[in-house]
Parts: sequence; structure tokens; C-alpha cells
Amino acid sequence: MNFELPSDLQSYLGRLDTFIHDKILPLQHRNDNNRFFDHRRESSRTQWDNQGLPTPEWEDLLRQARKLADDAGFYRFPFPKEFGGAGSDSQNLYMCAIRYHLASNPVYGGGVGLANDLQNEHSVVGNNPIIIMLHHYGTPEQQKKFIPASIRGEFRATFGLTEIHHGSDATHMDTTAKSVTLPSGEPGYEINGNKKWQTGMHSATHCLVFARTSGQAGSPRGITAFIVPRETPGVEVASYEWTLNMPTDHATVLFENVRVPASAVLGPVDNGLAIAQTFTHENRIRQASSSCGAARYCIDRSVEYAKRRTVFGKPLSSNQAIQWPLVELATQAEMLRLLILRTAVEMDQVTAQCKASGKAPWIAIEKQLGHKIGMCNYYANRLATESADRAIQIHGGVGYSRHHPFEHIWRHFRRYRITEGSEEVQIRKVAAYLFGYKTTGEEGGKQATEQEMKKSEAKL
Repeated sequence: MNFELPSDLQSYLGRLDTFIHDKILPLQHRNDNNRFFDHRRESSRTQWDNQGLPTPEWEDLLRQARKLADDAGFYRFPFPKEFGGAGSDSQNLYMCAIRYHLASNPVYGGGVGLANDLQNEHSVVGNNPIIIMLHHYGTPEQQKKFIPASIRGEFRATFGLTEIHHGSDATHMDTTAKSVTLPSGEPGYEINGNKKWQTGMHSATHCLVFARTSGQAGSPRGITAFIVPRETPGVEVASYEWTLNMPTDHATVLFENVRVPASAVLGPVDNGLAIAQTFTHENRIRQASSSCGAARYCIDRSVEYAKRRTVFGKPLSSNQAIQWPLVELATQAEMLRLLILRTAVEMDQVTAQCKASGKAPWIAIEKQLGHKIGMCNYYANRLATESADRAIQIHGGVGYSRHHPFEHIWRHFRRYRITEGSEEVQIRKVAAYLFGYKTTGEEGGKQATEQEMKKSEAKL
């Protein structure tokens, strides 16, 4: 058992730091680009008179940073090897270590910087789930058309699972897709319904829409994924939802008699939820890493401040009221970091085993490790907000101001206790394993006797 990161990973992080210091930070400090990151960040990023959308200048700066990262060979690291990715057998371990490193860094950490601005899911090391879904489920034509375009930023798709009336209970979705014959005579589908919190809709070229094609509400079977061009007649943005952290690009989208050809289907008909599983667990463990890193950033900044701040003639850090809460948070962060890395290693091991046997890894990961990923995810997101809140308290009035990033960190990471599966859903998943209603297959477990638990597991 070795708790050190692999030497090649440590070397990669060193090269990444050098690149950020040489290329990204100078760009951030140029032409008053710091306005997007200092106390002016929210107003500089937001078009207050245009539905609260991101400003073009802000998004252009992010594109410049991604271009620099791509040219330097960092941006495509997690992508499939044939599209410029590293193709590492330790993909989850690497990405967790990278995300933690970026979020915890004392110079550009906290998820509030041009190297790694998590409000826009922006990072110099890319995280583009649609590429993974297309790689696993797309037809050769879809892969050829969309993956290179996605890397270039020319194909941008929303992810349409959540609806106005359905969030965690996604299998009860109201959106339907019925088989029809298009005017051209070719087979197709007509989509009706709605999707909410459609991130990136203001600049999307397509919508990835999950719709019920058969079966009953509540059944995971009978749901199909469709790649719908944004300009298809019947696709309408009803509103952009203003959020705790601005700007917003989270739209409510209506679909009325939207017709698409059968070639718009992504993956197997009636088994679209499997597509979501291709990245759900990877996203959750990576998000846990970012949240844990942001928590560490807040803790370290608070310790530094308490040591140099003098009150009543002595360092603020000499007070147990300051020490003890930070000790608790630091202990939790370190234990969580190790759990995240261990879980990431186990995910890589399961992936390798499945590839050797020709099986889909995400199904085995859900069965064997879903509860551990849930532990990491809900606890990390909670820890990030608790650490940011404690940092605000320790810094006092200046901590409450926007001249420090803690209020921004709190507002941003607070959302992750709801998105990517709410913490209640994650806790419910862990409970299902803990009390034997669900097993990893490695040990016996009592069969679920409560109808409620059975229904709940279908949703998880």
C-alpha cells in the first residue's frame, strides 16, 4: 500500500504548474482581466440587462485560456486517445489528483481563477462529458461529426435530463418522443416536453434531450437520448434562471412538436439512461475532488490569516475558538482526500477488468462502487461550503466582503449539494448499501422488502 501519487503524475502536476505560471496567469493579469476574478468579478461576468447571461468578453477570455492549454498539450488529457487524450489506465486517479491540485493551489486555487474557474466548469485540463458519451455510444458518423467539433468548441450541447417538475425522479420525466414519418418519408421522432437548468443553452449548437419512447413513468427502461440541433423548429427558450451565483446560463427549454430523424438518436433506443451513466460517476468523483480541494484552499487561507492577524495584542491563531474548528475541517479534508483517491483507483481497476472482459465499466462501477462515490460526492460538497463559511467567519468583515473569494466559493459550491444528484440522493444510495437493500455482489444482502426502497433504487 503506497499513499504517494505515482511519479509520472507528480511530474505532470509540476509541468502543469509551470504552464499556468508561464501562460495562464500572465493572461489573467493582462488588460485588466483581473476584473473577472477580483471584487468586480460578478458584475464583469454578467450581462445584467440581458437575462443575466455571461458577458462576451468573459467567455472570450475562457476560450483564449483553453486554446493556450490545448496548444500546450494539457486540455485534451481526459479525452479518448484517438482524439488527443492521454489514454491513461489510471484516468480517474489522474483526474481526481489534477482537480484537487487545481482547486487547492494557494496561488490560483479555490476554483476562482483563469486556470480553473469552476463556475463555468472551465479548466485548463478539460472535462467534457459529451465527448465520452459520443465515444462510447455514438455511431461512426456521429463520432466523426461531433467529437472533433466539440474539442474545437464548434459543437456545444446541453444535457437535458432535469425537467420543470422532475429532478431527482428523472425516470418520471414528462418529455416524450413518438415515432413518426417525416415529410421526407424517412423515419423520425416527434419530441414534446420541457427541460430545465440547461447549462450553456445561450451558446449551444445542440441539445442532448432524454425523452420517454416507451414504458411507464418510473421505469428506467423506455428512455431514449436524442441529439437535437438548437435551431430545430419547436425548440424554445422560455427563460434563463437567475441563480445564487451569477452570471447564469441555465435555461428552461420547451420542446413542442420537435421533429428529428432517427439518426438523431444517441445510443440504444429505450436505454438512454445508460448513456448518462457513462459519465455520472466520473463527474461525481471529479467534482468531489474539486470540492475537497476548495475546502483545503479555504482552510489554508484561514490558517495563514489567523497567524498574521493580531487581536488584543496576540495572534488570532492563539485562540482555541479559531484553532479547533479549523482542526476539525483539516482532519475531514485529509481523510476525504484519501477516500477520493482510493475510490478513484478502484474505479480504474474495475474499468480495466471490464475492458478485459468486453463489458461496460460504468455498470460495474455503479454496482460495486456507487456507494463510495456517493460518500465522496456528498461529503466533499458539504465540506467545501462549510470551509468557505468558516473562512468568512475567521476573516471577519473582510471575509464577508468580495475582496476575498470565500463568499464566491460558498455561493458556487453550494450548488453542488443539489446538482449531480442531490446530497439526499447520495445519502440514500449509501444507505441502500449500508442496510443491505443493495449489494456490491461480493457479499450477501437481504432483499428489499419495502416497495419504497425498490422504487428509490430505480431512481438512483
